Amino acid sequence: MTAKLEPFAAAPAQMKSWMGASLAIAGSLDRSLVALVEIRTSQINACANCINMHTTQAREAGETEQRIYLLSAWREAPCYSDRERAALAWTEALTRISEGHDAIERARAALDDHFTEEEQVKLTLMINVINGWNRLAVGFGLWVDPAVAKTMTTKAAA
Repeated sequence: MTAKLEPFAAAPAQMKSWMGASLAIAGSLDRSLVALVEIRTSQINACANCINMHTTQAREAGETEQRIYLLSAWREAPCYSDRERAALAWTEALTRISEGHDAIERARAALDDHFTEEEQVKLTLMINVINGWNRLAVGFGLWVDPAVAKTMTTKAAA
């Protein structure tokens, strides 16, 4: 895939700010939970770039193949905790917000049982972050090798 536009070249200051905010928000939650949210959101949005990148990163962080492969069927798979299930339901409800608000109300009840108010805000911000990255990647036809992304993330964090 050839990028239609390079966001980091076109708007470097804004992309640097976006990257910084993304890293800060992702760093405020458990890495395993962030990985599940990133992957599931990217699956829903059909973002090949982000699915590739985040599954690679999840494996490097110790996530199992089983949990990665079963993520699209998380409701039926026994390998996710109730807390992870609450986060995934919230992720799906917010990512598919245009499909109606009933799912949000159902997901919110489970969220309240497993996350503090602060964690709920952090999780919601994380869902917004990955949806934003998906839109940049899909909209501009981006494909970033996970090793290159790792280097970019390391530089941005410094």
